[in-house]
Amino acid sequence: MDVQKKRFSLVLIKPSHYDDDGYVIQWFRSAIPANSLACLYGLALEAREDKIFGDEVEFEIHAFDETNTHIDTEKIAKLVNAADNGVVMLVGVQSNQFPRALDIARPLREKGIKIAIGGFHVSGTMAMLEERDPFVQKALDMGVTIFAGEAEGRLGQVLKDAFYDDLQPVYNFMDDLPNIENVATPLLPAEIVHLTAGATTSFDAGRGCPFTCSFCTIINVQGRKSRRRSPEDIERIVRANVAQGLHSFFITDDNFARNKDWEIILDKLIELREVEKLKISFIIQVDTLCHKLPNFIEKCKRAGVKRVFIGLENINPDSLLGASKRQNKITDYRAMLLAWKKVGIVTYCGYILGFPGDTQESILRDIEIIKKELPVDLLEFFYLTPLPGSEDHKKLHTAGIPMDPDLNKYDLNHAVTAHPKMSQAEWEETYRKAWKTYYTDEHIETILKRAIATGTSPGKTMFFITWFNGCIDIEGIHPLEGGFLRRKHRKTRRSGMPLENPLVFYPKTFAETLWKQVRWISLYLRLRLIYRTVRNDPKKLEYMDLALEPVLENETETRELFQSEAAHKFVEKMNRIEKIRHGETV
Repeated sequence: MDVQKKRFSLVLIKPSHYDDDGYVIQWFRSAIPANSLACLYGLALEAREDKIFGDEVEFEIHAFDETNTHIDTEKIAKLVNAADNGVVMLVGVQSNQFPRALDIARPLREKGIKIAIGGFHVSGTMAMLEERDPFVQKALDMGVTIFAGEAEGRLGQVLKDAFYDDLQPVYNFMDDLPNIENVATPLLPAEIVHLTAGATTSFDAGRGCPFTCSFCTIINVQGRKSRRRSPEDIERIVRANVAQGLHSFFITDDNFARNKDWEIILDKLIELREVEKLKISFIIQVDTLCHKLPNFIEKCKRAGVKRVFIGLENINPDSLLGASKRQNKITDYRAMLLAWKKVGIVTYCGYILGFPGDTQESILRDIEIIKKELPVDLLEFFYLTPLPGSEDHKKLHTAGIPMDPDLNKYDLNHAVTAHPKMSQAEWEETYRKAWKTYYTDEHIETILKRAIATGTSPGKTMFFITWFNGCIDIEGIHPLEGGFLRRKHRKTRRSGMPLENPLVFYPKTFAETLWKQVRWISLYLRLRLIYRTVRNDPKKLEYMDLALEPVLENETETRELFQSEAAHKFVEKMNRIEKIRHGETV
């Protein structure tokens, strides 16, 4: 007689977080793929192939990204209860997503469903704080299992513990970061990836960062020592995704240029593109020193890199030094950006507002300098935020300096602690003005002119400018959290906030959605007119301005970028270092 197999159901959920009205930020198509979800799904597939529960157990795996999928806890409970056993894992949970993760976990725990939470908030607070974070403690009090560290080599044991009803309250692997070479392939089914804009999937080629930026959580969660996948691993990841019709990839390494195997990896990707003719493209993140690596930028172009995120952060050397971002040298900025321009790759640069010396006047003045003298395509602004898991957060916490108790605001889009020179209202006004100052119609026209003159795709550049403008002005959400067509569900409002009456909620949401689409269309048409004007200029290929001019030896004496007192001191210091290197007397 056939023996009916038992069933074990694993549900993986990457939570989103709430907007200021308490509704989950969710889209018909989201923008950023969930790398942690891909990693956990790949590890779960490996565990299933290894038959960790034996031959008599059918192992089901379900994966959901809440930024593009409605999470109904009743349906999630049914997925688990329909099997003989199971567990729900909330993966890659950042600090701003932790309140939402607790709201997902609470009704499931009330039904007796086993829950585990992992991600940057758990790992960061356990790495940096002596006492238990209060939000993590809330999860433990609920009976939720907490997982700190990385799941490679550990997920199988946690799943077995869940299967045998022996889940531990805490799994802490922060002191034992695993090797990620030759481990399970990060992967998501194509139907899930197609819920992101452009059907972009993701993988990490390496983890860890050698730098010491005080606002960063990466170095305290993933370590400062580089751990990386082998070039063969990267090839396997790309081929596995291409096999299911996926061709666009976001390499999520905080700094791909510091991966010691960057050249071997790029050479392999170049071979796949140029020899095997695979139509693959990539988005990467790098530092401001990447242009000094011989062949790095040129090989990125050949490998199919279309966009690059760069942590510019600030043009004030004192601010960079205060944040321990010593690797950023303002004397390198123009050369670095021009190198990317030369190969036609779109640049996104992050810029942080709210360093101790910042004022509204100084910030807006610096943005005007950037507009004139640096060939940046997209500039995106962030509040200086003491993220849990960072050195900044630890210092404020230890000193007892007040920080906003609402984790939902720790998304780099809210001011969460006091500023020494600006009131909160002034800081928030400065943040809004920063976006409006950079993305004026006049400067958008300049960006598009630079794109055409340097061979960077003006169409893609215009698309992303529209995206950035609309997310901030229309959706009220940072572009990194944006998407296509906002979705709201009445019953998934933040706990503690009242559910709106259906007769109020649905007409209001419909009217809001309609009005936003009208504004999006209006924005597109306005910017499209600018785009067409630039494209139709017969002298468009001859365009030149201060930002596009070749770097000259004496420009530290003439460029406004170097005329502040802090910049003068920095340039003098760099000149002394250069003389010492060449054996000259200082």
